[in-house]
Amino acid sequence: MEDQESQEIILNGIGGSPGICIGKAYLVDKEGVDVVKKYIVRESFLSAEVGRFKTAVKKARESLRQIIDNTPEELRQHAQILETHMLLFKDKMLYDRTIEVIEKERVNAEWALKKVVSLVKPMFENMTNDYLKQRAEDITHVADRIMENLVGGDHVNIARIDKRVILVARDLSPAETSQIQLERIKGFVTNRGGRASHTSIIARTLEIPAVLGVGNATLKINNDDIIIVDGGAGTVVVNPTEQTLLATEERREQYEIHKALMVRNSYLPAETKNGQRISVMGNIELPEEVVSLLDHGGDGIGLYRTEFQYLSRTDFPSENSLFENYKDVIDVMGHRPVTIRTLDINGDKAVNYIRDNQEPNPALGLRAIRYCLRKPDIFQTQLRAILRAAAYGNVRILLPLISGIEEVEQAFEQIDEAAETLEKQGVAYKRDIPVGVMIEVPSAAVTADILAEKADFFSIGTNDLIQYTLAIDRGNRHVAHLHQPLHPAILRLIKGTCDAAKANGIPTYMCGEMAAEPIFAPILLGLGVNELSMNPQTIPVVKNAIRSIDTTGIDGFMEEMMRLTTPNAIQDLLAHQFGSVVPRIGISEQER
Repeated sequence: MEDQESQEIILNGIGGSPGICIGKAYLVDKEGVDVVKKYIVRESFLSAEVGRFKTAVKKARESLRQIIDNTPEELRQHAQILETHMLLFKDKMLYDRTIEVIEKERVNAEWALKKVVSLVKPMFENMTNDYLKQRAEDITHVADRIMENLVGGDHVNIARIDKRVILVARDLSPAETSQIQLERIKGFVTNRGGRASHTSIIARTLEIPAVLGVGNATLKINNDDIIIVDGGAGTVVVNPTEQTLLATEERREQYEIHKALMVRNSYLPAETKNGQRISVMGNIELPEEVVSLLDHGGDGIGLYRTEFQYLSRTDFPSENSLFENYKDVIDVMGHRPVTIRTLDINGDKAVNYIRDNQEPNPALGLRAIRYCLRKPDIFQTQLRAILRAAAYGNVRILLPLISGIEEVEQAFEQIDEAAETLEKQGVAYKRDIPVGVMIEVPSAAVTADILAEKADFFSIGTNDLIQYTLAIDRGNRHVAHLHQPLHPAILRLIKGTCDAAKANGIPTYMCGEMAAEPIFAPILLGLGVNELSMNPQTIPVVKNAIRSIDTTGIDGFMEEMMRLTTPNAIQDLLAHQFGSVVPRIGISEQER
C-alpha cells in the first residue's frame, strides 16, 4: 500500500465539464504532427509543392465533411462548429498565406503551414477575452488535419474505440469530440484548452466530465493507468490509492444523486423561503446551447454573446444571416426574455487576424461599443437584425463596455436610425424593447446614477468589473488569487449600481461568473440584484440555493458585511450565516 500511495499523482487543470468519473486512461497519440523539418524547394518544383499542400487541404476537408455527415443526433446542433472549421480550410489568412510562404521563401509546405500558424495563433492567444483566446484552438485543429496529410500521419478515430475508457490527449478538436460514443467514453483530459473552447461546450452538452488545460497530462499518464477525473474541481488523480478510490466513488454517487435532484426540481421557480422571487437565466454563445438552457430550467437568456457569428467567417455576416440566427433562438425561447449583447470584439481581428496594426493593449483598446460606434455600418447591420428578430419574441439589447453616458446616447441614436431605415423599407421590426448597459467598467459603476436615467436596465459583468477594478489579469497565475468577488471595493460598486437603478425604477441583472456561485446568492439578493444569469449547467444548483435561503432580516447582515474590510472576513461572515444551507460548488471556483 505504501508503494501505491507514493505513485498517486494529482494534476490540476480547468474544469471543462462538471462530473466525476473513474476508469482506465486511453492515450490518443498525436505527437508526430509536431515534428516538422524545413527544407528548401527548387523553383522548378514550387508548383508541385503548392499542389501537395492543396491536395492535403482537400483530403482534410473531405475527412471533416464525412465526420459532419456522420455526427450523432445528440450533437447534430453542434455541426456549426465543424462547419466553421470547413471555412477555415479556405481562409485566406491560413490557406493563401501558406501558399505565399511556399512560393516566396521556397520552403516545403509543412514548414510554411507551421510558420503561418505560429503567426496567427498568438494574435488570439494574447487577447484578454477568454472566448477569443480559445479561437486559437480552431486554427490549430484545422492546421493539424492538414499537417497529418502532409506528413502522412494517421488521424485518431475516436469513433472506433471499443472500450470503456477516459481519453487523454494533448488536445481534442470539436470534430474528434463529436465522435465520442457515450456508452464507451467516460470522460476526457487534455493538455490544452479551456472552458470557452468548443470542445468544452460539446463536453457539457454530452454531460461527461472533462478537465482541460492540464499541461502535462500526456506525459504523466500512461495507457491503462487508473485515473479519476473531477470536472467540477478541475483535477485529475493518477494511480489513486484504495482510500482515494473509495472516497471518490462515494463522492461521485452523492454528486449524481444531487445532480438528479437538482435537475428534477429545476423547473421550480427560484423563490426564497420568505417569498422573494428572482429570475435565473442562462448565458449562451451558440444557438445550440438553448436546448441545454431549457433542460436545466432557465427562465430566459440573460446574455447571448454574438461574437461567434463573426469569428466563424472570413468576412462580416449579412443582416439576413444574423437575423435568421437570432430568430431561431427567439422562436425556441417563446415568451422568455432573450438578451442579445451587441458585438464585443475588435472587428478587424474578427475578419483579418494577420494585420500588423495590432493594439499594444487590446483589453483597453478599440473594442465592443467603442468599435461599433467607430464602425456604424457594421453596427447598423447587427442592430437592424436584432430589431427585426425582436418582432418575434421578448428581446432585450445589451450594450457592452460602456464607460460613460455619451456612448449610451450615441448607441440609442444608432438604434433609432436602424428602426427608421426598417420603417422606410416596410420591414417588420420592433423598436420598443429594453436597451440595457453592461456595468463592467468602474467608471460605469461610479456613474450608475447618470446611466440609469437613459438605460432600461443594468447587467453587471463581474468578470471584467473585478479585473479592471483590482487591476489584475485573472489569467495570470501570479496574480489570479487577487481576483476576489468579495473584495469590499467590488461589493461597494455593485451596491452603488443597484441603489442607482432602484432610485430610477430600473432593474439590475448580473451575468458575470459571480452569479454562478450559490454561496454568493444571499449577498446578491441583499444588494438588490433582480436577476442572475450563468452557464446553463449551473442553473439548477443556484435555483436550489435560492430556495434554501430565508432573506428575512437580511438588511442587518448586509450592514454588518459592508462594514468589514477584507474578503476573508466577508467570506467568514457569509459562511457563518448561510454556509449550512448554501454550499460552494467549485464549478466557477477554478476560474477565479
